[in-house]
Amino acid sequence: MAAIAAGALLVSGCASLGSDSDDRAAVTSDATSSTSPTPDADERTPTESPDEVEEDPDTPSSWGPTLGEVEQARELVAQWTPDQLAGGVIAGRFHGTDPGEPAALVRDLHLAGVSVTSANVTDAEQVRALTGAVTRAAEEDGRSFPPVIGIDQEGGYVSHLRGIATEFPHFQSAGLAIEAAPARGREVTRAAARAAGLELRHYGFTWVFAPVADVTVGAADPTIGARSPSQDPAVAARATAAAVRGYDDAGVVSTVKHFPGHGTATGDSHDLLPRVDSTMAEIEQHDLPPFAAAVRHRAPAVMLSHLDLAAIAPGVPASMAPEVYDLLREGLGFEGVAITDSLGMGAVGGRPKPAVQALLAGADLLLMPVDTRTTHRIVTEAIASGEVPRERAEEAAARVVAVQLWQQRVAGESPVPGDVTERAQGAAAALLDAAY
Repeated sequence: MAAIAAGALLVSGCASLGSDSDDRAAVTSDATSSTSPTPDADERTPTESPDEVEEDPDTPSSWGPTLGEVEQARELVAQWTPDQLAGGVIAGRFHGTDPGEPAALVRDLHLAGVSVTSANVTDAEQVRALTGAVTRAAEEDGRSFPPVIGIDQEGGYVSHLRGIATEFPHFQSAGLAIEAAPARGREVTRAAARAAGLELRHYGFTWVFAPVADVTVGAADPTIGARSPSQDPAVAARATAAAVRGYDDAGVVSTVKHFPGHGTATGDSHDLLPRVDSTMAEIEQHDLPPFAAAVRHRAPAVMLSHLDLAAIAPGVPASMAPEVYDLLREGLGFEGVAITDSLGMGAVGGRPKPAVQALLAGADLLLMPVDTRTTHRIVTEAIASGEVPRERAEEAAARVVAVQLWQQRVAGESPVPGDVTERAQGAAAALLDAAY
């Protein structure tokens, strides 16, 4: 497939994890792979046999969880019923500010978790009550790992905890800081992401739907704009990688978005399905470098856009196109959680069973369906009937469980400091100072 080949070229030299100074490798497309072939059976030493070669369960995966956590997740979901599997691949939408509403959804439908918006919050006390209720609901459902409790908290004008959590500048500030002084810019970007992530954990969140990896084209881009770190793919790659590392440090699951890049779209996918006419070569050179950098730095989750990509899957939203998931998995080598953009957006409105389409295409987590309970019923029926193969549902649910096991472990190793708000305010100020 042409799309996969192009992506493979982009990331072939970027598989190893290195220092921030290695970010330049994420924006080259002519590197050659350094991966050595696995020895044939007759090339093994006399003392080596397939049965004796065991993987250390404490070995980290390419996206965060250890191999042991991945296997633990697989064993767990293999025992789940269709309705548990259906719940395990949904991050639900809810209305109002009553903490009991999302808690009931998580408990009754076995949801992986929920997405919180500005319409669901009022003040700090209410936010903690809400996230606490959802956490307890997951425990009451028999889970020993935390639920997905996510929020759009990018900084700038996409900040759903405005007036509650620290206000960070828009992500463009990270790009400006890196342009001004690359090493210092990466440092303050990583520190800002870490501080923001710790503050989110302080309020009970386990996921953040950030950073934005889209490379904007400027004024013609009506949706992303200053949410993007830069118009320069190399700068955007460095900013994205630094932010992922900061969120990882904080023990919160970051979500690199909106794959394979929303910055060239001249329409708003909240309202319609924008068509992107970029060639595959243009996507490779302009849009993919920040995602490749994120994957190289162990990004745990990537959000798929609702875009009509003429060069890859014309007429089909990227979030529902197997070819786009192939580009992410086989082209960029991503092994973590692939999450859709909100399934309540206009770009996918009116499509029959969008959640099932996305799951079959390769999504692991279905974000904010229009009606959470109805979607859960539809996905349950699809798994029970075989429309969605059980193997596909287990694969998706296991990835979500594994990343939550990782989040639980890393959060336990990184306690939220008592002065988290002051640290967040300081990190936000340092980022602004470095940018301007």
